[in-house]
Amino acid sequence: MGKLPANTGWVWVKEGFALFRKQPVEMSTLFLAYMFLMLAVGVLPLLGQILPLILVPALSMAFMEACRNIEQGKKVYPSLLVTAFRTPALKKLLVLGAFYLLAAILALAASALIDGGVTWQVMSGSKELNAETIHNSNMSLAMMFSAAVYVPAAMAFWYAAPLIAWEGMGVGKAVFYSFFAVQRAGRAFLVYGLAWMGIGVLFPAIVSSFVALVLAKSVAVLIALPLSLVLTIVMYCSFYPTYTWVFGRPQVAPEKQLPPPDVRSDQD
Repeated sequence: MGKLPANTGWVWVKEGFALFRKQPVEMSTLFLAYMFLMLAVGVLPLLGQILPLILVPALSMAFMEACRNIEQGKKVYPSLLVTAFRTPALKKLLVLGAFYLLAAILALAASALIDGGVTWQVMSGSKELNAETIHNSNMSLAMMFSAAVYVPAAMAFWYAAPLIAWEGMGVGKAVFYSFFAVQRAGRAFLVYGLAWMGIGVLFPAIVSSFVALVLAKSVAVLIALPLSLVLTIVMYCSFYPTYTWVFGRPQVAPEKQLPPPDVRSDQD
């Protein structure tokens, strides 16, 4: 794989919008089903805090499969959420999810080097988040430090799930290939990340601030929430082209064919 030019990152964003425009209602329904499932799992006692993160690789494949369906002219259904649970790759995806969880814990624990453990205490629920807590600590800097620590893990995980599900790779091999694939496409990913910072974060904030200034805060909320929801779904759609540009389109599994007539007649 050759190095991709920086503007490829913007192409990925545009292709995400193009995929969403083909089946906006279906993709929105899939995303809402995903959110509902995550909320339902989150309320489970004990497991509710760790299980959602472990399930991310398996559930994220629903959106990759949905985008592949759209590309092939097929309909997207919420049942795609359980696609990974019906494949031999499920065990590997759950192991990958455990690595997600471990990496998140380590990155969060690293914040203690900056704020003495305040962020960890807030995230674990042992300390209340309020203005005084934020003012008397370096939480903002600590969270940025945690994000920086997590970057190598994010690179290793970015392509890992589809490489496991579609290419049949083991967890270690998928993580290895993912890390170096992202590294080689670093300039494209930089543009991609900056584009989504602008489109997914700054744009909704500007729109809601303008509406609140001209009309009212309640109207701004009514506009900002669906706008942020749609942009989040588009972002999920854009994950698919980041894969196809690097590893090519996933191979379609051959359909099970009937035996030739002479063989069937011998079996009858």
